[in-house]
Amino acid sequence: MLPTTPMSAHRRAVEQIRESYASLPEGSAPRLAKATTNLFRFREGGRAARLSARDLDRVIEVDPVAMTAEVQGMTTYEHLVDATLAHGLMPYVVPQLKTITLGGAVTGLGIESTSFADGLPHESVEEMEILTGDGRVIVARDSGEHRDLFRAFPNSYGTLGYALRLRIRLKPVQPYVRLTHLEFTDAHKCMLAMNEICERGEHDGEPVDFVDGTFFAPDELYITLGRFAERAPYVSDYTGMRIYYQSIRTRSRDWLTVRDYLWRWDTDWFWCSRAFGVQDPRVRSVMPRRWMRSDVYRRLVGLDRRYGVTARIDRWRNRPVQESVIQDIEVPVERGADFLEFFHEKVGMTPVWMCPLKSSSEWPLYPLEPGRLYVNFGFWGTVPLPRGQFDGYHNRLIEHEVHRLEGHKSLYSTSFYPRDEFWRLYNGDAYWPVKREYDPSGRLLDLYDKCVRGR
Repeated sequence: MLPTTPMSAHRRAVEQIRESYASLPEGSAPRLAKATTNLFRFREGGRAARLSARDLDRVIEVDPVAMTAEVQGMTTYEHLVDATLAHGLMPYVVPQLKTITLGGAVTGLGIESTSFADGLPHESVEEMEILTGDGRVIVARDSGEHRDLFRAFPNSYGTLGYALRLRIRLKPVQPYVRLTHLEFTDAHKCMLAMNEICERGEHDGEPVDFVDGTFFAPDELYITLGRFAERAPYVSDYTGMRIYYQSIRTRSRDWLTVRDYLWRWDTDWFWCSRAFGVQDPRVRSVMPRRWMRSDVYRRLVGLDRRYGVTARIDRWRNRPVQESVIQDIEVPVERGADFLEFFHEKVGMTPVWMCPLKSSSEWPLYPLEPGRLYVNFGFWGTVPLPRGQFDGYHNRLIEHEVHRLEGHKSLYSTSFYPRDEFWRLYNGDAYWPVKREYDPSGRLLDLYDKCVRGR
């Protein structure tokens, strides 16, 4: 009997999901059966059929010479990073949360502090094996027969098919990251500095490998620069009692191992763990470290949403109705200060994450201008609704402002666009020909039904 190789195991997993897809009842919208999710579109009930993706969550191979990895679509970045760091390598862009999957980051977009130089995760993908809406398994590359699918796949959110295997490029790392936190008291000056640092790829004559930032108040903003290092005089630990984002305000220099740097936001889900009391030292001292993870907090949010615990408590205490404002948006860097002024006045949520990015080419379903520097602003929480307003009030204000400022917003959370506006902003002219080619019977939901109507 021949030994099982990782690739032969992958082929069996592909046949399994292909058979599972073929056996789903007609008229049902397929939905991947996943252990975790980082989406914040809580779907309405319907005739959804669970599509088994068993055994599609492995790193097939890391090639340290070619600096590439063959990875199954349901593999989390936590497992992928463990596999690549063992060879002194990492993906070009590692999204912030451990349980984001590679396939999810490519079809739904992802970003991190290398994005100012390396774009978004799909820009380092060489090849994708995709289960399409019409049940075929095809290999798509940025050339050849299926180039249209390859280019349209980012921001399609599983409406054109599911990524089963991806080949991605990797880059070398060093063991440590040296952090420098630069404080600003003016948003315009902060955006000017961010633009200059990203365009030059350096600060004070030294190269930078990572750039992001944090907005705490109109007169308190920080740009955080990271640089790889072979040695470190010490390393900080933010997986226990100490909290990473709080350290930004109290120290100008810090050191982390490369792994702890990549997951610096995960322990406290940026700052969102405070909603669960986890930042209270008394709670933190007794909470197991294995529970201080983004996927644990996400499950708690899902349970709260299902059973309405927070809403009931708010009604009992006669508090205003809260609206969830959980979004990531991008605007050109020269409009970044304008967005922060609007957001602080109209929404008032803090902190806000700031992450610069630049795409190397045009991707049709998320049409950012190639070569132009944008800033991603991430904000996640709830705000009280003004009296007489309905759910979506703040989110719709944000949608209007983002597009007034020539930006775009990610679709992993709630959206409120009218249909015509949505297809104009997210390039329906490019989407529908690819949809008809690879899902002619409409077995999968379309992008509007999935991302706006929440089906």
